[in-house]
Amino acid sequence: MTETPSAGDAPSCNEACSSVTPDGNALCPTSHTIGHKVDLITVKALLKGSALRLLEGKDYLFCPDAKCDVVYFDRTASSVFRKHDLVVRVGRKESEDPIPVCYCFEFTMADLRRDIAARGKTEIPETITAEIAAGRCACEVKNPEGSCCLGNIWSAIKRMRPGLS
Repeated sequence: MTETPSAGDAPSCNEACSSVTPDGNALCPTSHTIGHKVDLITVKALLKGSALRLLEGKDYLFCPDAKCDVVYFDRTASSVFRKHDLVVRVGRKESEDPIPVCYCFEFTMADLRRDIAARGKTEIPETITAEIAAGRCACEVKNPEGSCCLGNIWSAIKRMRPGLS
């Protein structure tokens, strides 16, 4: 049985995200935010064809800054991809609906808000956890961050309804 994480946990269904030493190559060229490593397969899977033809790097990082339109960068290769280069909306970088929070099972911020408004809680994290346990997630290729969405979902829930777990 999978244990339900608390709002502070950031469970993952893969370990694609690793720590990056904050040297100059780890800093987003626009926001100067420390990027998080993302597998090349994620970048390739989510770039539009026109952007994929410009792929030159091999060690891409994801820029987590919500205000920055850079999604992926590889400073060594001088390669940068922005929101408009992707085939999906990047939930962390969006402020208008639909804001994706789960790419594998297509949950949005609106789904979370609707559940919480109607019932005072949501079972979306438990639903996703069950799907992960059944081996049906594909976070490494569907989520622009290249990692499981549950940490982001729990953070969103905490922001919507402090104390909800």
